[in-house]
Amino acid sequence: MLAGLGRALRSGRRQLPGLLGWRDGCPPPSAPQVGLWRHAGAWRGREGAPYSTLVPSDEVTINYRHGLPVITLTLPTRSERCQFTVKPVVTTVGAFLQDVQREDKGIERAEVFAVDGSKVSDATLMEVLLMNDFKLVINNTAYSVSPPVKDKLSSEHATEMEDIKSLVHRLFVALHVEDHQIRKERELLQKLDHLKGELLPLEQMKARIMDSADAKTSRLLWVGLALMSTQGGALAWLTWWVYSWDIMEPVTYFITYGSAMAFYAYFILTKQDYIYPHAKDRQFLHYFYRKSKKQRFNVERYNKLRDDLAEAEESLRRLRQPLHLRLPIQEISDKD
Repeated sequence: MLAGLGRALRSGRRQLPGLLGWRDGCPPPSAPQVGLWRHAGAWRGREGAPYSTLVPSDEVTINYRHGLPVITLTLPTRSERCQFTVKPVVTTVGAFLQDVQREDKGIERAEVFAVDGSKVSDATLMEVLLMNDFKLVINNTAYSVSPPVKDKLSSEHATEMEDIKSLVHRLFVALHVEDHQIRKERELLQKLDHLKGELLPLEQMKARIMDSADAKTSRLLWVGLALMSTQGGALAWLTWWVYSWDIMEPVTYFITYGSAMAFYAYFILTKQDYIYPHAKDRQFLHYFYRKSKKQRFNVERYNKLRDDLAEAEESLRRLRQPLHLRLPIQEISDKD
């Protein structure tokens, strides 16, 4: 800091009152990606400040501090030097320009151009921008910026850094995996309670509809048995008491042929063989959906809730497995 103050004194004593006239404090930016500090006056007692004392000028300077680039420029409205510390990996050019305009409301235009005059997109990362020279345009003033060359890490140093990152990642996982499991389990339990609460009235309505459909299906089966019994009794009465077998034989033949035609028509309409359990289930579903439509029972919503409930229960079961909870795995014994 003393070296920076010495440079300020060597550049001209007429600039010293300007240094001492700067206001203390700078409001923090609203965006979390960019941090900034404004140079303030009263250098006495500032030996512990987190920034260096740069000579105010109209140029834009960039230097690296603690591995992060610090961009220093002059705010045009108040003629004050302001430092912007950016995170090049996550900060974009648009975010940086927004922070500059947010700091000085008098800036109406802030753009970045490449050396060849092409405009740099706001979505470009600062890490890419700081690789080459560029021009910063603030209102009607253009600043030529030459970022310093950052020292590249050697292959051995880079390998060590990767090992350190991997170690930090493993430590983070080891320290936070239990908290994550507890939080995830709490979320799943809350989701299960919510789904069960929504399913409860639907389950009750579904049970009533199923009872009604099952009763109608059973009644239809008994009606069919009664009709077949009546048909058999009528044919026997006509054969032995009214007519003879010679007369009733063609009648029974055409009744059998008509039954075969009815079964064939059922196959054409349903694309299924006339099997009694399948026919019963089909008639049950017919009554069930017709009753659901009358009582406004949403079958699709009910099925979706059931699927969500099954998925949440499966996720909770997998979360509570011994491997995830770091518990000893119980041996599975074959049952006789």
